[in-house]
Amino acid sequence: MALSPRLEFRQSQNLTLTPQLMQSIRLLQLSHLELNDFVDAELLRNPILEREEGGPDEHEPAEAPEKRTEMSAYEDTVAQGERIKDADQIAEGYDTSVDNVFPDAGQEHGRAAGPDRNGTFEGGEAPDLDQYIASRPRLSDHLEAQAHMLLRTPADRLIAQHLIDGINEAGYLVVELEAIAELLGAELADVEAVLEAMQSCDPVGVFARDVAECLSIQLRERDRLDPIMQKLIANLPLLAEHNMPALLKAVGCDREDLSDMLAELKLLDPRPGLAFDSGPVEAVVPDVFVRAGPDGGWQIELNTEVLPRVLVNRVYYASVSKKTRDAAEKTFLTDCLNTANWLTKSLDQRAQTITKVAAEIVRQQDGFLTHGVAHLKPMTLKTVAEAIDMHESTVSRVTSNKYMATPRGLYEMKYFFTTAIASATGGGDHSAEAVRHRIKQLIDAEPANDILSDDTIAEMLRKEQGIDVARRTVAKYREGMNIPSSVIRRRQKKDFDAAARKLAPVERM
Repeated sequence: MALSPRLEFRQSQNLTLTPQLMQSIRLLQLSHLELNDFVDAELLRNPILEREEGGPDEHEPAEAPEKRTEMSAYEDTVAQGERIKDADQIAEGYDTSVDNVFPDAGQEHGRAAGPDRNGTFEGGEAPDLDQYIASRPRLSDHLEAQAHMLLRTPADRLIAQHLIDGINEAGYLVVELEAIAELLGAELADVEAVLEAMQSCDPVGVFARDVAECLSIQLRERDRLDPIMQKLIANLPLLAEHNMPALLKAVGCDREDLSDMLAELKLLDPRPGLAFDSGPVEAVVPDVFVRAGPDGGWQIELNTEVLPRVLVNRVYYASVSKKTRDAAEKTFLTDCLNTANWLTKSLDQRAQTITKVAAEIVRQQDGFLTHGVAHLKPMTLKTVAEAIDMHESTVSRVTSNKYMATPRGLYEMKYFFTTAIASATGGGDHSAEAVRHRIKQLIDAEPANDILSDDTIAEMLRKEQGIDVARRTVAKYREGMNIPSSVIRRRQKKDFDAAARKLAPVERM
């Protein structure tokens, strides 16, 4: 067959994503904080957009008739020009002093930010209460102040500043001393000397490079770092494994001395830097509320407090478009109008999509909301997408960074999507989260003289619950919940029973 060039027509269909469509898809996966930041940026760029301000009739509850009557009488008094009694007149009517009637009122002189006797503030506005909230000191500022007192030369202070910049929020030094010495062109011995001086700073234990050094610094400050305690600090892995026989042999002491030393270790702080402010902590705010309905079902409601509300100011657009002087200005206004219309529609579509996905999640996880995590059903993105006639990627974006407040607590929407584990009896599949919950229940209920191994747990789940799960799956779920192995749990419970028997005679006395 000879090869030769030729012309031919082909007809095909493809989907081209416009920039606005791509932006709409991106809005779905934004959290409410990110969405508000995006809307604020659009409000600055687009003069046609404005934020919707709800009036008192829409968002404020109606005042009680008694309050309305009282306020009306007050307004009538002011309108008629009658003078409202001040604090002195009110106190005189009770035949007492102003301080007894208004104990929180400041003195007439020497008061900077309090209300006057008429209850008003200087300037007409009350100060922001956030101005009076005490802020927690930062760890870096606290250490810098101590460095200026401990170190005398500018070179040492410069090294100390780099050491302070190299600690994490827990107070541990996470940079190598060699790197600091190379960066500053200093001797390694000088850096080590500055580090030793800074390790005496408050809080005790900062600038440590590992947990053992952090505990050693605190014990040295208490004058308790003797050779026996040093051996205990050097064998912390054995302590973490609760391998008491090996720990007793390594330290070279009896059980009573070891118990006393462990009690001293419990008084120490392995993360001393956390006592200082490391930054603002953002509270998780739910995007969707799920409440029990009067008919026995569930009510789904969006949290409108965190959703931005914007409007298109068409009156402003009409007035400005008449005064355009050239084509560039007209094009700019047209683009602003199109962007404003797109944003309002996209926000509305985003709210509807979130509500639709949340309603389907609640419908499929009714057992979890009614009875708890043991009744959580296996559910995938495809299951929800097919039920509401959407694409899986859309459901994935909607459930990202979104939280749902339920009668069972506050959960991320992704929490409800779990893999399925087959049933050993041929019944319905089990949720992986429900299996984790059952494993934890079995381990919590195990007696000290009969610790359950992973094989035993897998066999019990298969026989009692009808859950076909392998031993390695049980081990993976157990490690994911930070539950130690059966060997370590056996040592822990033996040590606990021994401590209980030791304290039993004291309690009887």
